[in-house]
Amino acid sequence: MRRKASLILLALAVFFAALSPLLRWYAFPRLAKIPANQYQDMVLEAKDATLVDNSLQEKKVSKITIVQTLKGNVEASEKIEKTLGRDVVVWDSLSYAQDPDGKMVAYIPERYIFDAHSQDPVHATGEMVDGDPVKREGIEFKWPFRTEKRDYEYFDAQTRTSNPIHYKGTQNFRGLEVYYFEQTIPWTQVKFPKKLPVAGITPEQIAKTGMTRWYTTVRKFWVEPVTGAPVYGEEIHKEELRGGTLLGDREKVTAFAGHVKMREDYIEHTVDLVKSNRLLVLLMTTYLPWGFLTLGVLLLALSLWLEARSRRPDDPVPTTADEPEPVTA
Repeated sequence: MRRKASLILLALAVFFAALSPLLRWYAFPRLAKIPANQYQDMVLEAKDATLVDNSLQEKKVSKITIVQTLKGNVEASEKIEKTLGRDVVVWDSLSYAQDPDGKMVAYIPERYIFDAHSQDPVHATGEMVDGDPVKREGIEFKWPFRTEKRDYEYFDAQTRTSNPIHYKGTQNFRGLEVYYFEQTIPWTQVKFPKKLPVAGITPEQIAKTGMTRWYTTVRKFWVEPVTGAPVYGEEIHKEELRGGTLLGDREKVTAFAGHVKMREDYIEHTVDLVKSNRLLVLLMTTYLPWGFLTLGVLLLALSLWLEARSRRPDDPVPTTADEPEPVTA
């Protein structure tokens, strides 16, 4: 009976020991993915910002509000998946900025297509920024699962280019261990948005005056490494209008300058969401694999103990000294 039990325990030990690496290195890369129908929004603010008015004069405003939305396009992702044979996510993004009076300041749509598991960009029809086709390299919006302590290529929607975003160290952000990343985009000439705040004015009309638009930013992210999700972000953002007949004798004017930060209620919501998702990822990458391995070792030890007990005789074998003397007639 003991030998039969030890064999059962040995089989279970082998099963759990084999399940541990399979769960971490086989199941997790295939099961962990961004859902195709995900929707999220975020509100950022730039307080005491500088803005240009319709007469091309700089003015101080109390606050610029920027609303960013990411909406999963399931129909588009399924269409691309059939062609490529892989799990793909399509995010239709919109960045909408308004002044304190509620008037539109900026309106920039994007379509971001990426691998649901690795977050690597996927190049397919429809990938764009503000209606212009682009070919992204690197990441945007989200880091990969199990983010590493290294630099990544990060796509900048204004310049339509990818540039290094540097790992700057590990910090604690509201009870979470996070990696801090920073990217600086130097002054670069960029396109005018297709949708401008002044009705009836087009980018083509502005270009005919000789005016150009320039941009620089310092981009900062605090990323939770297990999920790869940014829990907080900031940008020190500046835009200038340079040259052209509309500025008269001025060489340039500040179109926008402000320190853009996430609004407090969205920080709290993001941190809570990331904490819950972090637990799910840790279950598959750490808690369950190590738990199964530990259980396998314990079952193996118990199996060997029972096997040793089964080989031990239950009753002592009598010796010749204990045998009775034969009886003779």
